[in-house]
Amino acid sequence: MDLKFDIIEILKVTMVLFAVIDIIGSIPVIISLKQKTGSIDVPKASLVSLGIMLVFLFVGNTILNIIGITIGDFALAGSILIFIVAMEMILGIQISKETMPATASVVPLAFPLIAGTGTLTTLLSIRAEYNVLSIIIAIFLNVIIVFFVLKNLDRLERLLGVGGIAILKKVFGVILLALAIKIFKKYTGL
Repeated sequence: MDLKFDIIEILKVTMVLFAVIDIIGSIPVIISLKQKTGSIDVPKASLVSLGIMLVFLFVGNTILNIIGITIGDFALAGSILIFIVAMEMILGIQISKETMPATASVVPLAFPLIAGTGTLTTLLSIRAEYNVLSIIIAIFLNVIIVFFVLKNLDRLERLLGVGGIAILKKVFGVILLALAIKIFKKYTGL
């Protein structure tokens, strides 16, 4: 396990996870969820999503080894999933259907909204690209951002407005698209 501290790498991984988690783009969904359930347990949602991401970062690779899939195979599959998520963000379309149960803080907020399949796939994909310490720090930074956003949901919605949220979603979609292409090229040899 590589535990090298690299601030530039930490910032890169933080941006990638921020784009995949898309907490800003999820503000309208989270507001709707809050209205349906009455409240959101912000610390619980943040801690559960942190736990899911950290466990998957370390155990996800072991699971892949048990079923005979290499990290390169998973990274390539992840690049395709990241590509699809990026296209959804850029084009404003929804390819996958997600349902929302009645509970709020853990399901669907912590999982799958914050630490969903896109985030988990991205974690294993970027593990093939970046050192583990950078990823762990980036996970913590993103959970802090998630906590802040959830705590200040009403203020952020007023501050950003519909147009601001749409612009942020498009920008982070392009970042994800570039990452997907980079990973795809690396593992296909193109």
